Amino acid sequence: MSATPSQPSVFVALGSNLGDSRSIIERVYGELALLSTCPLLRSSVWETEPVDCPPESPPFLNAVAGLCPIPEETPESLLSKLQELERRFGRTPKKVMNEARPLDLDIIAFGGEIRHSPALTLPHPRAMIRSFVLAPLAEIAPEFVLPGQSVTVRELLKRLPIELTPPGRLA
Repeated sequence: MSATPSQPSVFVALGSNLGDSRSIIERVYGELALLSTCPLLRSSVWETEPVDCPPESPPFLNAVAGLCPIPEETPESLLSKLQELERRFGRTPKKVMNEARPLDLDIIAFGGEIRHSPALTLPHPRAMIRSFVLAPLAEIAPEFVLPGQSVTVRELLKRLPIELTPPGRLA
């Protein structure tokens, strides 16, 4: 899938497992729409079990948004805006790896960009093995091919082991 100016080329994963997660995700969709020059693509919200989180972590609500970045946007400038959004929605510096949080935003892909820096890796290094990312992404961009991959998001999702089958869609 190649992006056109009116077709999303940036995909952002949204996650929340602290506070009113459903409301947070809905409000963040509105904030992300302000960063897009085309209508925001919004996946359904999916409820998932925590992955690689501390014991007793609550379930996550996950979603994916697709947007068309403003012309001068870079992956790094978008990352900065997403981190500011996380702070505005109550995220604090982590004390424990993968602890519960009101908002987690990750750039899954920024067009065909590939980055490997301490601050940012694109495409997201674990996106292609996480059903809680692939399922909502396949819902809004099933034919998208992540940079460095040779198959579509839909195909990546189909290839996951049975124990990593897609989580439950809420609506």
